[in-house]
Amino acid sequence: MARKQDEIRRQNRERILLAAECVFAEKGYAGASMGDIAKLAELPKSNVHYYFSTKEELYREVLLELLEVWKQDALCFELYDDPRIVLATYIRAKMQHSRSRAHGSKVWAAEVMQGAPILKEELRENLYEWAKLKEAKIREWIENERILPVEPSYLLYMIWASTQHYADFNYQIALLNDDHPLDDLQFEKAVQTVTAVILRGIGLSP
Repeated sequence: MARKQDEIRRQNRERILLAAECVFAEKGYAGASMGDIAKLAELPKSNVHYYFSTKEELYREVLLELLEVWKQDALCFELYDDPRIVLATYIRAKMQHSRSRAHGSKVWAAEVMQGAPILKEELRENLYEWAKLKEAKIREWIENERILPVEPSYLLYMIWASTQHYADFNYQIALLNDDHPLDDLQFEKAVQTVTAVILRGIGLSP
C-alpha cells in the first residue's frame, strides 16, 4: 500500500510540474496562477498546494528539474572520450528535448533573459562549475589535436543556440514550414544538419 501511495504521489508531482511548464511558458511567471496549473494537470487546486505551497516554490522546482534534464543530456561528456561521439550524442539529446520539452526550454530562456531572479544562486553554484568541466574536456581535445582550435565556451554557446532554437522558436519554424510542425523525417534532417555543421566546423566528419 505504501509503495502504491508513493507511486501516486510521484505521478501527481510529475503531472503538476509538466503542467506548470506549459502554463509558465504560455503566461509567464506573473501571469500564471496555481488554478491554471491545477486545471491543466486535471487535479484539484488543493492537491497542487499539497505538493507546492506557493507559486514561487513550484516555479523554482520547474527550473531545477529542467537544470537536471540539461545535465543529463551532457552525461555523454563523461561516458565517452571520442569528440565526434560526445558532440553528436549531446546535440541529439538537446534537439530531442527541444522537441519534447519545448515549454520547459521557453521557461528556462525567460528566466535567464531576466537575469535569473529566482534561480540566480543555484545557477552560480551549479551551472558555472558544470560548464567549466565541459569546457575542460573540449580544451583537452584541442590540446591533443583531436579537434581544431576553438574557444570551448563559444562552442557550447553555439550548440545551445542551435538546438534550443527548435524549442524557443517552434512557432516560427512551423510558420515557415507551411504552418506545420516538423514531422519526424524533417526533424531528423534538422538534427543531422546541426550535427554536421558543428562537427565540420571543428574539423570532424559527421
